Amino acid sequence: MRILILGGTAFLSAEIARQAVSAGHAVTCLARGSATEPPDGVQWVKADRSLGANSYAQVARDWDAVIDVARDPVPAKEALTALAHRTSHWTFVSSCSVYADASTPGAAEDAALLAPLPAGTESTPENYGESKSAIEQATLEAAGDRAHLCRAGLIGGPGDGTDRYGYWPARFARDNGPAVVPAIAGHATQVIDVRDLAAWVLDAAQRGVTGPLNAVGDHVPFGEYLEVAKAVAGYRGEVFSAPEDWLLEQGIDYWAGPGSLPLWLPPGHEGFCDRSNHAARAAGLAIRPWQETLAATLEDERRRGLDRPRKAGLTPATETRLAEELVRSR
Repeated sequence: MRILILGGTAFLSAEIARQAVSAGHAVTCLARGSATEPPDGVQWVKADRSLGANSYAQVARDWDAVIDVARDPVPAKEALTALAHRTSHWTFVSSCSVYADASTPGAAEDAALLAPLPAGTESTPENYGESKSAIEQATLEAAGDRAHLCRAGLIGGPGDGTDRYGYWPARFARDNGPAVVPAIAGHATQVIDVRDLAAWVLDAAQRGVTGPLNAVGDHVPFGEYLEVAKAVAGYRGEVFSAPEDWLLEQGIDYWAGPGSLPLWLPPGHEGFCDRSNHAARAAGLAIRPWQETLAATLEDERRRGLDRPRKAGLTPATETRLAEELVRSR
């Protein structure tokens, strides 16, 4: 296939580019490359999508597949205007954040969506779901039955820069000091390996799979995930299971960011990491065992440094403070 990737330098889009080249496709990446360059073997068109519709002038030709991972509706709509009519299959990598309800486990693709971000409203991290919803709407309007809306869930695996999935195996591998975990053993976790997601995007494009599909992993209880993470890391220390209310009183945040406990979600998010993937699996999505993803994630974490500053999780000093407080409270 002649594939155009709008991106190709970051986590998922770079993995899509690598796999596409390896499979023998003719791959072009349109990207700024301000931080990193696309993988070897692609044709790199240097362009800044924030500069407007002219960014696509060098790639205004016929494509078998275009893959866009945009978050901002403005450049996404400009790309659709410039290229959708010349493309046989259009993939928009959306997000399960487009769904209006995060509280219902097992919800499928027919669940209600957030209202699209209104035109003229700046796209921000706070309206991420609405931004993705707006791009979905624009994609369907421009590409119609040629469009695959790939609604990804939490993406993990080698190269993940968010630290959300890799924090726990890396923490258990770092040292055998007391570890503090939220008391949510029965809560759901759900991750899709970046390598599986990239393979799915390419396979769906080649076979002409269209429509909205949840590209998410399988349901795994948090407690089971932690036990495997400890075993893979060889952890032999003490684990303190801390009540959720107590953690909040100590200033610990949910989910992501500095001073957080990754994979711990606030009330009302019982379905956020428990979406149905039945439709995507029936359409060909293949998911490796989650234990393989966890082991590969730890291997990647070791390469990058277990003591490195992190975008999510507790610092060793904060974890020590919490563990000492829990001992005193016994």
